Amino acid sequence: MLKMNRETPIRSSDSETLVLVDDASRRRRRIAIIGAGIVAVVAIVLAILMMGGGEKEDAAAGAAKQAAIPRITVIVPGRQQVANQISATGTIAARRDMPVGIAGSGGKVVRVLVDAGSWVRAGQVLAVVDRSVQAEQAAQLAAQVDAARANAALAQSNYERALALQGRGFVSKAEIDAKKSTRDAAAAQVRVAQAQLAATRAEIGRLNVTAPTSGLILDRNVEVGQIVGSGSGALFRIAQNGMMEVQAKLSEGTLAQVHVGTPATVVPVGSNVQIAGSVWQVEPIIDPVNRQGIAHVAVPYQQVLRPGGFAEVALVSGTADVPLLPQSAVLSDDKGNYVYIVGKDDRVVRRNVKVGEVDDNGVTIVAGLTGQERVVASAGAFLNPGDKIRPVREAAQ
Repeated sequence: MLKMNRETPIRSSDSETLVLVDDASRRRRRIAIIGAGIVAVVAIVLAILMMGGGEKEDAAAGAAKQAAIPRITVIVPGRQQVANQISATGTIAARRDMPVGIAGSGGKVVRVLVDAGSWVRAGQVLAVVDRSVQAEQAAQLAAQVDAARANAALAQSNYERALALQGRGFVSKAEIDAKKSTRDAAAAQVRVAQAQLAATRAEIGRLNVTAPTSGLILDRNVEVGQIVGSGSGALFRIAQNGMMEVQAKLSEGTLAQVHVGTPATVVPVGSNVQIAGSVWQVEPIIDPVNRQGIAHVAVPYQQVLRPGGFAEVALVSGTADVPLLPQSAVLSDDKGNYVYIVGKDDRVVRRNVKVGEVDDNGVTIVAGLTGQERVVASAGAFLNPGDKIRPVREAAQ
């Protein structure tokens, strides 16, 4: 049988099935692509939302942190010309402290007429020593003077009679010379007796303890009944004319800035009284042990000035350009005075300073600041070194 090639026809029903299969596949792929796109879009949106929320949280946290940093007022003081003040302490003393002792031979004290704190005048009797023995000696010498005067008068009369008789030839020249010699010896004996009486009376006068100058009695070291003599030491101490001084101790370098006439203000310890004075003497030597010298500041007498006590002294020597801060900016502790300054990173730094004059205008800083620093003006007591702040600048005084 002869085989022949032939095509097998496709039936129409099979063709329609293939077409339907292709359309379903395309539809499924499209749906898958759209779904994937939607999922991607949702993921992107969620990511954006999450990122935005994080940024908002970071911003909120940053704002809260910034708000927690305190706002602190600071000033840049610069430098101002103020009086150069030197602070010191010193001992109150009499400018001229005069000891008063017994000038005579001494004896038993029978009266004391003044006490410490009394004002006296020159020559005033301060104490009286018993003089009963010396008084008897004076009376004896006074009698001797009278006897010598009587002898001298008799010798003078004899001499005058001899002269009268010599003219009539009854008395020789030798006898006249003898009468004259007797007269002269009697007159000399009168003078000797008078000198002895005067010496005794002067000794009696020296038994009175008298003030050598006007002034204030600082100390009394004698009582009634006490036996005094040349070795008894000072019975009284007197401040001449009541003049006082403060012996201010200064370092060797500081003493070179002080001279006679430098004005000063003295405040006795335990008092708020300010007494104006001036330097009247600068000692020419320096203590080789502590390297200090003494400037003597003269002040007028006031009751608060008690010799032996201490006083604070402020000496004004020229002017200086220094920073001036409000009192609220300067703090102190057991390490001394200090201020808080603000660094470049707005963090607080402690700076030790040396304080000069303090008055209503503020506090002068003589060491520790250049004047260009940002200094915390107040609230320093609530800060610690290293604290972060937000400085708010205020104009300097």
